[in-house]
Amino acid sequence: MSTSASPSGPALGASAAGAVAALAVSLAVAAAMPAAAQDTKPVYRCPGPPVLYTDQLTPQQAAERGCRRIEGAPLTIVQTQPRPAPVADAKPAATSAAREGARVAPDAQRARDAEARRILTEELQRERSALTELRREYNDGQPERLGSERNYQRYLDRVAEMKAAIARKEADIAALQRELDKLGS
Repeated sequence: MSTSASPSGPALGASAAGAVAALAVSLAVAAAMPAAAQDTKPVYRCPGPPVLYTDQLTPQQAAERGCRRIEGAPLTIVQTQPRPAPVADAKPAATSAAREGARVAPDAQRARDAEARRILTEELQRERSALTELRREYNDGQPERLGSERNYQRYLDRVAEMKAAIARKEADIAALQRELDKLGS
């Protein structure tokens, strides 16, 4: 094996130097190929929603559609691949495993229902007592005027707020009652 020394670097074997030269030539050819391919087929930009970029038109078709030729602009072509179909066997197994894990023992479920019923009953009692207090204060639309309500409009605003609060409490009580009815007695 013969080696030669060059002033620019370490000595290379004759076969290594040939491989480097062949690699350089193949890179130059590969770099020139896209430029040559773009020169043979013109790319057109066609107007309209959506704007279309294509190289599939003849010059006559492009002129008819009002497309203009793009010269020297770098284009990136993105090709997508279809998504693979999901595996059919994995889905039913996952859902059946989730269903089995979601089951609760009947005793535990009865305990949860009893706790929920107790909480809802307590909340219903609080809301009913608050509604009774609001109705007493409202006094059938004639609540007592406060000292800070010298302006009659302030009094009317407070009465309207009280009426709205009563309506909200009644709606809350109805919702709690519906929840209790769902749980049963």
